[in-house]
Amino acid sequence: MHVTMVKKVLLDGSACKKCDQAEELFKRRGLWEKIDEVVWAKEAEPDSPGMRLAEKHHVELAPFFIVKDGAGEKVYTSAVELMRERLAPSKNGFAAIPGGGASGEVTEEEVAELNRRFAQAEPLEMIDWLLSRFGERATIAFSGAEDVSLIELATQTKKPFTVTTLDTGRLHPETYRFIDKVRSHFGVAIRVVSPDRVALEELVRKKGLFSFYDDGHGECCGIRKVEPLGRALREMRAWITGQRRDQSPTRTDVSHFELDRAHAGSEGPLVKLNPLAAWSLDDTWTFLRERGVPTNELHEKGYVSVGCEPCTRALRPGEHERAARWWWEEATQRECGLHTRK
Repeated sequence: MHVTMVKKVLLDGSACKKCDQAEELFKRRGLWEKIDEVVWAKEAEPDSPGMRLAEKHHVELAPFFIVKDGAGEKVYTSAVELMRERLAPSKNGFAAIPGGGASGEVTEEEVAELNRRFAQAEPLEMIDWLLSRFGERATIAFSGAEDVSLIELATQTKKPFTVTTLDTGRLHPETYRFIDKVRSHFGVAIRVVSPDRVALEELVRKKGLFSFYDDGHGECCGIRKVEPLGRALREMRAWITGQRRDQSPTRTDVSHFELDRAHAGSEGPLVKLNPLAAWSLDDTWTFLRERGVPTNELHEKGYVSVGCEPCTRALRPGEHERAARWWWEEATQRECGLHTRK
């Protein structure tokens, strides 16, 4: 096997940062010696060897890699995929590389590389990559409008995936009907996860049904949402969420790919994908209307972000979309705990 790495020199003569980062990644993993040659693509010289290779293989990204063996020639535009498939493959399809985690554990370096690679990518590309790697062990966390977009996009990939939703026991009747409409429209099985009965009964016995108005929503959400989600994710390797950066002051720095240590299992932390991070609310609804997919009836009644019935109201003129969730608390506290970073 012969591996050629094509690195780019920019018009101003500087080296491509992503190319240097890929080289550093190979060296950290002890794989740099497996790169047989480096060819330079100089933007100022269209006839430079690397530029000719880019034109020949119709590649616009740098770095890229050309692997030649007895089976022919293959081009890779991801250093991580090259490592996983050719330089250090393992039986389960994960990179068995020095410094990597056991049992296919995904590393911080790989997540950083994915965020660089998909920085300008469309959500469909990210979802397609994740499902190619994890399949049914990647689940879409479904509850609202953004998540319907995720299911629509995942369906387009023609790859296997799962869908998980939380029945807190306090949802609106419209939300229950919405879940069934989505199941029917897409023909997907939706795994509905409920709270632990003993913990829930104990909370209600001690504090009643509306204690969150007095002492905050954290305890109730912990029992009705956080614990059930954690239980559902234990058998997963990745999950996909509809988080957007403009949704809340607590989400402004959401990355496309994250290493979710809060939901680590026997195979290490989960990969968490937020493919709609750069979308706006308008982007979401434009997509939904163009695709004609089901939406929650509550949206037609002034609700934008929909949660449990006692903790969600219709939005008032001029309010931010999440102002109607836990409206009696500070804006920086309006998270249920599902997306807490550890």
